[in-house]
Amino acid sequence: MKIVDILRQNKLSLSFEVFPPKSETSFESVKHATEKIAELYPAFMSVTYGAAGGASRYTLDIAENIKERFGVPTLAHLTCVAATKASVREKIEKIKAYGIKNIMVLRGDIPDNAEDKPKWDYTHASDLIRELKSADRDFCIGGACYPEVHPESANQKEDIRHLFEKVDAGCDFLTTQMFFDNNLLYNFLYKIREAGITVPVIPGIMPITNANQVERAIKLSGSFMPQRFKSLVDKFGSDPAAMRQAGIAYATDQIIDLYANGINNVHVYSMNKPDIAAGIKANLSDILEK
Repeated sequence: MKIVDILRQNKLSLSFEVFPPKSETSFESVKHATEKIAELYPAFMSVTYGAAGGASRYTLDIAENIKERFGVPTLAHLTCVAATKASVREKIEKIKAYGIKNIMVLRGDIPDNAEDKPKWDYTHASDLIRELKSADRDFCIGGACYPEVHPESANQKEDIRHLFEKVDAGCDFLTTQMFFDNNLLYNFLYKIREAGITVPVIPGIMPITNANQVERAIKLSGSFMPQRFKSLVDKFGSDPAAMRQAGIAYATDQIIDLYANGINNVHVYSMNKPDIAAGIKANLSDILEK
């Protein structure tokens, strides 16, 4: 099933993101973790591309296993930074061979040796989105968006202009970077709708269940941490079990608030932790049944 068809069902849903193993030695353990999350039967599951694109084969293996064994729709990530058109065409053919119709298109992190950037075949995610749409219009394509502004954009106005270009290239839906204050999302949605961006937007929620994750989350996303979240970490951060419970509760609270304010679909960055995914799903059991 295509992700856009799920989003059109107009009912509350929850989906999860997982990541592939970095090497063959960890494949079975990662596969097992993703299967335990698939057993929760989310609306869909996305599988990331792996560090620096190095785990692309595992991305498709994990996505296919989830799709075939559990019947859960999957969304495979695909990055294009520093890639050639030939290598991307090869990857597209592999995605087709695996029977995957949903692709999350990302530029990816710019490598340290970026001197030859002007020679790249793809500079932005919109370049690959446009090519995918021309290669096979049956693909359902997702893209990323940033409620708190992409770190490389000068300001939000510029960021929204680039986002419009991405949607205009053929992006069918958007998934947000993590955020910890829902008001940031509501303000962002108002601005992009005003700018004419009408595709569905799926909020991305990251459960912080370990105090050590906070610094990493800020470094990766530049996310604003509300005082009530900081207080939670200050109070429970030194107690792993309490921090886990508090982090699940905080993420659940965010999700319930989103549902209550008219957002039907929420995506959770599970970090391959079945217990965290299960905890959130359990907290929403009666809500998701409505």
